Amino acid sequence: MTCTRRAALGLIAATPIAARAETFAGAYAYDPQAIGPGIWLVRGADEAIVFGNGGAIANAVILACPQGGAILFDCGPSLRYAQGLAALAQRLAGGPVRRVFLSHLHPDHALGTAAFDPAIVAALPATRAELERDSNGFADAMYRILADWMRGTAVTLPGASVVPGPIEVGGRKLTALSLAGHSAGDLVLVDEASGTVLAGDLVFHDRAPATPDADLAAWRNSLATLAALPHRQLVPGHGPLDPTGQAAIAQTRDWLDWLEPALQQAVARGLDMTEAGALPIPERFASMKLARYELQRSVAHFYTALEQQHLPRIDAAAGNG
Repeated sequence: MTCTRRAALGLIAATPIAARAETFAGAYAYDPQAIGPGIWLVRGADEAIVFGNGGAIANAVILACPQGGAILFDCGPSLRYAQGLAALAQRLAGGPVRRVFLSHLHPDHALGTAAFDPAIVAALPATRAELERDSNGFADAMYRILADWMRGTAVTLPGASVVPGPIEVGGRKLTALSLAGHSAGDLVLVDEASGTVLAGDLVFHDRAPATPDADLAAWRNSLATLAALPHRQLVPGHGPLDPTGQAAIAQTRDWLDWLEPALQQAVARGLDMTEAGALPIPERFASMKLARYELQRSVAHFYTALEQQHLPRIDAAAGNG
């Protein structure tokens, strides 16, 4: 991954230089929330990745296996985070981690794979391809931000591929869906015992969606698939549990439906990127954390392509004259 791509993802630019110093990081804290039979949500901080939170901003889920052991859905940003998460899972489930599923490529969800044997780490083939492309750049950016929190973290690619359909691990029955939109490969799991959808970053709840690798049309299609899926509750990639199973899907869709035309209109008005990042955000998103931050990141992700698409080139016009 190039420095330009890392900057576009906003991993380094959002963090003060002083926060990247080689400072002792302290310890991660975990507060598991029981959300169903043998299933716990471990919440991430509703913040950007900064030194103070150790990069622990994404949700992770622990599922107990009836035959002993645990399943993890996502494993956090670092070796140390994932080691602590694995120890917590063993205490809660009464046995070691049997399988780690990665929802997608982003480092707050996936760099914790360094704590596990690659043979038990599973992801969609599209996610593995994206990790092969970007994971070293992600790790470099995370070390720059998080310093000592990342000690010992090395990129570890998944050793197993997820095939959509029914999956059983240690007697725990799941259904896997291969979707896309937030990234090229977005894994969703449905837990049969609890009726819980583990949606990864296809769904954000009371937290503005991040768009560094987004295909907005594909994302909308995936949200429609999730909305039609029979389920009782939903765990988003960021934000609190949605006990309705639908509110967070609708909220994510609403943000995307506002964002795209807002940026297109900003281009049509001739606004520069700074001006576009200062656009007014509708009042209905007032409860969303990081709304301004994610709008500004989305400007960085999309604005150049939108300008190329919608604005004529003056030099090309002159050449045709």
